[in-house]
Amino acid sequence: MKTLHVIALLALLSSFAVSCGEKTSAEQKKETDKIPVKLLPLNGQIAAINLINVSGQFTTDDEVMLSFKTGGIIQSLLVKEGDAIKQGQLLATLNPTEIDAQVQQAQLSYDKSVRDHQRIQNLYKDSVATLEQLQNTQTAVDIAQEQLKSAQFNRSHSQIRAQANGFVLRKLASEGQMVQPGTAVFETNGAQSGDWLLRVPVSNKEWAAIRIQDKAQVEVESIPGKTFNGVISRKSEGINAANNSFTADIKLMGEKPAAIAFGMFGKAKITPVVPAATEGDGPWDIPYDALLEGDGNTGYVFVTSDNKTAHKVTVTIAGMEKDHVIISKGLQNAGSLIISGSAYLTEGSPITITNN
Repeated sequence: MKTLHVIALLALLSSFAVSCGEKTSAEQKKETDKIPVKLLPLNGQIAAINLINVSGQFTTDDEVMLSFKTGGIIQSLLVKEGDAIKQGQLLATLNPTEIDAQVQQAQLSYDKSVRDHQRIQNLYKDSVATLEQLQNTQTAVDIAQEQLKSAQFNRSHSQIRAQANGFVLRKLASEGQMVQPGTAVFETNGAQSGDWLLRVPVSNKEWAAIRIQDKAQVEVESIPGKTFNGVISRKSEGINAANNSFTADIKLMGEKPAAIAFGMFGKAKITPVVPAATEGDGPWDIPYDALLEGDGNTGYVFVTSDNKTAHKVTVTIAGMEKDHVIISKGLQNAGSLIISGSAYLTEGSPITITNN
């Protein structure tokens, strides 16, 4: 009897051991299915950049390249670089000989067409000329009249007049020079209005952090020791190929500096304002390797909110640094970004965290 109890106990222990062994194996298989990843918490914005130091040159928003509509020889240039100009002021003229001759030819052609039409009209009343002949001469009058208008318009634009109050920034031609239609002769701006802009280059990361109406403190090189208030009035929507950077315009507000000129050097300290939205709003600065399938300004990343499951989301790319990507939208509801192991993930993949 004692022997039977021992045998039964051994069988029970054996069964328990087998059961435990099967459970351990199942758990190991489940753990093996999980993909190891590394995470980056998304609890801060790159707009945490509290101060952005920039420098650039002063300009205005109304630079104009002035030219003649017709070609010819420049007869006179009536202003020099740096001169103040008023709207409507005569700045330059072409030699009028050729254009005056064209206007005179057009006038003679028009006068002849009017005479011909009058003669045919009288003949038509006497039933000598046909209706078609009368209509043809009327058409000739209309054509000659339009040609005369065109010649007179070209003569009026054989002069250059100031489009607004401002200054002559550059003189690009000389008296006696032969110029083609549209060749720039003067570059002017409306600086007399005092609407100065400090145009500064910014990096991708700075561009994403800056918003319109962000405040700035501006220093003018010609007025040391004094700062002026400004705001971001514009951000470029494309990169400047010349210096491989974006640009931002800082408009001076309030007191305007008197000792300032076009092209003068200036500095500014921009304070990006973090929007009063919910915590975790972008933009975000993420590693380049975390971005998948980038196409234009759209890409995909994997995120997780429970540290157990991966989810694929679409993001908007605002810019790229050397080894980082600036994301402006798409990560608002994510807890953490998966920055390693993304290549092995699909939507809903189980994950295990390997961050040290």
